[in-house]
Amino acid sequence: MIINDNNPLGLKAIQEKMQEYFQTHWKLFLIEGIFLIILGLIAILVPHFFTVAIVVSLGWILLLGGVMLVTRALMFIDMPGFGLWLFMGVLQAGIGYLFLSQPLDGILTLTLLMTLFFALEGLAKIAFALMMRPLTHWGYVFFSGITALFLAIVVWAGWPGTAEWVLGLIFGINLFFGGWSLVNISLHHKVD
Repeated sequence: MIINDNNPLGLKAIQEKMQEYFQTHWKLFLIEGIFLIILGLIAILVPHFFTVAIVVSLGWILLLGGVMLVTRALMFIDMPGFGLWLFMGVLQAGIGYLFLSQPLDGILTLTLLMTLFFALEGLAKIAFALMMRPLTHWGYVFFSGITALFLAIVVWAGWPGTAEWVLGLIFGINLFFGGWSLVNISLHHKVD
């Protein structure tokens, strides 16, 4: 890709702004990258635990959030959209309850959703990397995107047999490579 000043998308300006942010905030990107690597390694080492923890945590978040929505809706019965607020709260609380009461079904559901997430995230990272392409180390982000896309394909190919542990493992691998790319980019743009 050739970057010139006549680029109608202003890609060169975007890349320069990205480089400025990386140079100004390289320590923050480094810390975030290290944190993601550590979380990723933990998830890789104990994938079943992470898989169950993800489903149970999400179950509680949905249940409590749904109860809050229902409570708020009931407090403001005259509010326009009352029925929709109530419906959203009941739906959210119900899904949270199902995740908590039947975590294996929740694992299967979340594994499918995470497969979709990794596929879309992979495509987004690849597009972002191609926008960064003239900048040094853009390939790390590209590799992270390819990895996320590959992981989505692996999950889909092993469905449903690997669902019980694959969510935690893939989440860990994705965190690790995302952190790795941030560490490399931040160290390259480090300002002494």
